[in-house]
Amino acid sequence: MSERAATVEALIGPNAVLQLLPQIEKICGASRLSHMLAEAGLTRTPDGRDMIPEIHAVRLHQMLRREEPERSGAMAAAAGKGTARYILQHRIPKPIQRILKALPAFMSARLLSKAIAHHAWTFAGSGKFQLQDSWTFKITDNPIVRGETSQTPLCLWHAAVFEYLYRELVHPEVNCVETSCCAQGSVNACFFELTVTMGRG
Repeated sequence: MSERAATVEALIGPNAVLQLLPQIEKICGASRLSHMLAEAGLTRTPDGRDMIPEIHAVRLHQMLRREEPERSGAMAAAAGKGTARYILQHRIPKPIQRILKALPAFMSARLLSKAIAHHAWTFAGSGKFQLQDSWTFKITDNPIVRGETSQTPLCLWHAAVFEYLYRELVHPEVNCVETSCCAQGSVNACFFELTVTMGRG
């Protein structure tokens, strides 16, 4: 676990909230968004420059799943894509992106997965992110679903972030599936597997 995640007040990247807000407003309306922000303890919208208290993101994601069970998955997935776009625009230098795209998929996957692990505190918060290999990840004690119970995996935001980054930088036919989730109760980690329709190269 990173030093950031080990602080008394666990922190997470602001995009865990920021990218979800336009999705909630578009689907649920501005007044509903204001209500959810207040319930989540967000008295002001994050400015995007600094880490935010993890609890605010946790409350917002879990409240959305509770109050909008039919539509929350699509909103979380769209927010995950938005987060990945932000990372590509502001966090990964364009020359590095060009190199990753030019490499064989197995090499770019290896480099990208290591970079994701190095910056895991931005999306895993107080959870523990681990690489199983270049195509398989797990987040132990994932805070975004901590304490929830579900028959199906819930981490569509995380899966969408991974899938979009890999599609843009590794292979355009990558798919990311959460194969098991903390919320399902059988394991204490959320597992994500990336596959490529035409092979991993």
